Amino acid sequence: MGVHLDGPMGAGVSRLEVIEGPSGRRRRTKAERARIAAESMMPGVTVADVARKHGTTRWQIYDWRKQLRKGNLVVPESVASLPVFAELVVDDSSAEPAVSVTRSDLEIVVGDVVIRAGADADEEQLTRAIRAARAAAS
Repeated sequence: MGVHLDGPMGAGVSRLEVIEGPSGRRRRTKAERARIAAESMMPGVTVADVARKHGTTRWQIYDWRKQLRKGNLVVPESVASLPVFAELVVDDSSAEPAVSVTRSDLEIVVGDVVIRAGADADEEQLTRAIRAARAAAS
C-alpha cells in the first residue's frame, strides 16, 4: 500500500491517525439519541463524559435533551423503568385556596387585650407582649 503525505521532503511525521469506517456523519436512531440524552441526565453523570463515551459532542447531547423535553424523542422503556425517572402528574383538582387557620398554643388575657402565642414563642417575646398589653390597658 502506498501512502503519500503532503509536506516538505525529509520532514518526519510525528503522528498519523487512521480512521476506519464509513466516511461522513454517524447516523443515530431516535432511540439511541433518547437513550444517550437520558443517560446524560442521570445523577452524578456529566454531559462531557457521556459525549466522550459515545463519540459525540456536548452540544449534540444538549440538543437531544431539549428534543427529549419537547417530546420529539421518547425515552426507551428500559430507561424509563429505572427508579431515577418518575412520571410527573399535575393535579389541579385541589386548586381551591387553603383556608388559613391560626392556632395558638397559649392565650393570655390582659384586660381587654388577648395575646395568642405559638409554641415557638420565647420568654422574652412573651414578656414584651404582656408589658405592652398592660401599658395599653392602663
